[in-house]
Amino acid sequence: MSDDGSLDAKYQRLRRGLRSRRRDDHALDLFRRIETSLADIRAVDRMLLELGRCYNPLTNGPIVDLATRRAIVESLEAGRRDEARALLGACVARYAPPEPPPRASSPAQPGELPLPGEPH
Repeated sequence: MSDDGSLDAKYQRLRRGLRSRRRDDHALDLFRRIETSLADIRAVDRMLLELGRCYNPLTNGPIVDLATRRAIVESLEAGRRDEARALLGACVARYAPPEPPPRASSPAQPGELPLPGEPH
């Protein structure tokens, strides 16, 4: 598959964010397997069922709720993979929100000298 590298990079970034919260990576492993197995609808449904049994403390509910699981499976059965990917991506974002970009330093006040190593 040509986008394996991009999937690997995506999930590596998500793992870095989870490591700081000491959360398990099992769900991310399942999400990655689902993304690479969208052609096997029964396997996707089983993995989504397993994610539905796992708790997401950020949402105070299952990682994938029943309604979302059904919507993903129905989208795949109807041949709408992009829609299923979007729904799956929303689940991943709720479980492991992307890290915010680093904050830029505030602009120097007029007449203030920059610290060594700071851009001018």
